[in-house]
Formats: sequence, structure tokens, C-alpha cells
Amino acid sequence: MHDTILILDFGSQVTQLIARRVREANVYCEIRSFASPLASLRAMPGLKGIILSGGPASVYVPGAPQVDPGLFKLGVPILGICYGMQATTQAHGGRVIQAADREFGRTELTVTVDDPLFAGLPRTQTVWMSHGDRIESLPGAEIIATSANCPLAAVRAATLNFHGVQFHPEVAHTVHGAAILANFLTRICGCRGDWKMGSFIDEEIQRLRQQIGNGRVILGLSGGVDSSVAAVLLHRAIGRQLTCIFVDNGLLRQDEATGVRELFATHIGIDLDVVDAGGRFLSALAGVTDPERKRKIIGKLFVDVFKDEAIRIKSKGSGGEVRFLAQGTLYPDVIESVSVHGGPASVIKSHHNVGGLPADLGLELVEPFRFLFKDEVRTLGAALGLSDAIVWRQPFPGPGLAVRILGEVTAQRVALLQRADAIVRAEIEAAGLTRALWQAFAVLLPVQSVGVMGDERTYESCCAIRAVTSSDGMTADWAHLPHELLGKLSSRIINEVRGINRVVYDITSKPPGTIEWE
Repeated sequence: MHDTILILDFGSQVTQLIARRVREANVYCEIRSFASPLASLRAMPGLKGIILSGGPASVYVPGAPQVDPGLFKLGVPILGICYGMQATTQAHGGRVIQAADREFGRTELTVTVDDPLFAGLPRTQTVWMSHGDRIESLPGAEIIATSANCPLAAVRAATLNFHGVQFHPEVAHTVHGAAILANFLTRICGCRGDWKMGSFIDEEIQRLRQQIGNGRVILGLSGGVDSSVAAVLLHRAIGRQLTCIFVDNGLLRQDEATGVRELFATHIGIDLDVVDAGGRFLSALAGVTDPERKRKIIGKLFVDVFKDEAIRIKSKGSGGEVRFLAQGTLYPDVIESVSVHGGPASVIKSHHNVGGLPADLGLELVEPFRFLFKDEVRTLGAALGLSDAIVWRQPFPGPGLAVRILGEVTAQRVALLQRADAIVRAEIEAAGLTRALWQAFAVLLPVQSVGVMGDERTYESCCAIRAVTSSDGMTADWAHLPHELLGKLSSRIINEVRGINRVVYDITSKPPGTIEWE
């Protein structure tokens, strides 16, 4: 039995980053809602500690999520992060007020008392703050770190077996954040660090077999990393009960359908059913310019296609009724679309495979990677024996080029973007930058501009190039591509793609922007 850390979610946008840091320390963890019944938490096998996440609310506002005081009687150490610390303060007679000076961003923290939480770390270190409230007092707590605007930046309360921090150790901007969490796991909770990706494979296969039983599963395959790794994991779990369906929605990159066929035939050896539905998708998108409507339409059509395929498979008599739809959904998709654990997290945008699924789906969802990040799926793919050609494919959105064509999606505009995007990908690969970049692609803008080509006036479309670096897709920096490469990209697109006469480069990070334009 693995040591287990329980993470209670109070609605933070970065709760899953806590889980990621815990897993990086080779400790098994689960995320539950802050409102989970205490009895269910008490029954968790191998429970060694609890982490209370941050959240967007203020604890003193009516209806704000509250921490159950019974947690502090479970006999395990507890770490409260930001809101988790404030909620603990509220539950034990402390005082939380609105701060006169809010703290958002990098802050210098000074450790004032020796404590296992900061063992082996500098007395002064940079942390990431994100709060507008201030803890005035927590009875029985000792201050162990401060900042200029936050006198109780970190505390320990021995009678509660509690540590609290007002900063976010889970984010990359907290320089020693991973070490702080590792100290909590090993020095305070006594975790052994015995959980690895190989453990995830074995345990997830067992979970999938229990969920699916003798049912049949169809997997919506895009040919990207997530769905490809999901296909291999599911095939290992249930074998011929799985049917992989590749939907050519007419919104794919240039030569994508052919490439996916060859990829699966050559590298994976799993049968692939290809459905040509390009006309169906383009017809439904005619005249639609709102990005949310695009995503909803595409999501519904994907489900409709899968329903039709489920009926077709059943009519063939090839192994029984299809009861499950599998997807390679990742946590960044989920957390931007819905509040996963019941917390009051904000919705950034809907993803076609998260917010677009109707209530009458008729198929039960199977999502083995719903709480994993892209880099973890890559590690999983390598552990499953997939080639670098699959594991290191750059992410491609489920709605395809529809969310990279701003404005109406037409066959003509798709063809235009396909040619420009193919040039971007080819030059990035030729420059040896594919592995260094999280994503690099072209975007077709809904504007035209005046140009001059061959001594004649042109009035054609504008194309944006987007290239970012990231480790998990939750945050990203714009890539500082060499000027020579940008010049070559612009020259090739303008000269080779008839219909585009201007190229611009997107230098927006995430946040404030998202990686995709829609």
C-alpha cells in the first residue's frame, strides 16, 4: 500500500499543480472536494497527510467554503496553502480581514524560525503570493516566516499538527516551492516516496478493467500524444474491447489524416476506423464566428459521430454493445472548462471534450488522464514503449484549426491556414526547435491588409505565428525565436501561400493570454 496525501480543493485554478509536485516527489495523492464527508477521508488507506488548497473566495464572506474542524482530529499533519491557511484560521478562532495592501506576484520571504518545512533552504527566498486578505492572528500558532506585507507568511501550530503558508509553493515562480512541499511530505508526514509512473500504469489498468468490465469502448483518436497514449493504455487493459475512431473533421493540419493512419499502422499496431466527416463539420460551422459556439458545435458533432459509430459497430455484431466513450482529456483542459472537484474555480473557456458533452450522451466517459499534465502523459507514453515520434508530438487542439481561424470557418480558409501552418512546422523542425517548444503554429486572422506584390496592390489576409515554451500548458512564455527564423517564416508564407500578404508574431504569454487564440 502506497503512502497517500489527500489534497482538499477549495477552488484554486492551480490545485492540480499541488498534486503534480507531490507526484514529482514520488508520493501518491488524491484530490477531493473540500466538502467531502469526513468519514470517507478517515477511511482512506495509507493516509499520511493533508494539503488544503488555495481558492478565490474570502473566508469571511457568507457562503465561502469552510474547513471541517474534524480534519485536525485525523492524526495526520496538515498543510494549508493561502485560502487553506485562512480557512484554518477562521475555523479556530483566528482573524482574517481584507488587506490594505494586496500581494500578487513575486515576494521576498524571510524565514525567522528553524522548521522542517524550510529545512536546507535559504533564510531569504522568492515566493509567489496571490491574495487580497490578511491573517491577523491564529491562536496557538508560531510565526516561522514573514514578508513585507504579510507578517504571518508561514506558521506552525503544534496543537493542530498544522503548517500554513500564505504563498503558493506549487507554482514555478516560488523558487524553492518544490523543496518546501518535499519537506512537508518527507520530514513532516514521513512519506517514503515509493510511487512512480510504473505504479500509475498498473493501478490505472486495474481501475479501467473495473470500470469497463465486459463492455466495449470507442476512443476518439486525434493522433496526438494524449489520445495515442490513451489508446495504448486502454488496449493493454481491455484488448479487443477497444475500437479507435479517427474523425477527419475537415479541420486538421495538412496531410494529418494520412499521417495518423501511417503512425498507428507503423508504430502502434492498433486497428483504426477512419470516419470522413469534413463536410458535416464545415456545414455546421457555416456563418459561425463566436469561439464558444464553435467549440460547442464541434463537441456536439464529435459525440454525434461517435454515437453513429457505436450503432454501426453494434450492427456488425463485433463483440456487443458499445457502452463507453474514451478520451485523452488532460487536467489543463478540465480546469479551464469546469470546476472539477466541486470548488468555486473560475471557467476560462470550454473545451470540446469537457464543456461540450450533452447530458444525453448515452455513453459513459472513460478518461484515464483527467488529472494528469502533458509532461506526465509523455512520461507515461515512454514507459509504455511508444516511440519519440508519438511521445513528442506537439499538442493540437481537439476542435482543430477551427480555433485557429478567427471568424468564420470555411473550406477555403482552412486550406489557407493548412498551407501556412505546414510551413511553420517544417521550419521549426528544420531549426531543431521542436522539442524546445511546447507549441508552434499559425493563426488566420479575420482581417485583411493592403500590400504590394509584383508592383501591384494586394488586399489579402493576415497570418499570426504563435510559439510558446511551457512544461504543463497551465502557464506559458512566448518563445524568443531567432530573428532569422522569423524572417524566413514570413518570407515563405507570403511567397508560397497565395491569399496571405502579412505575417505577425504573437509575443503574449499565458497568462494573460491563452495558448490558443480561441
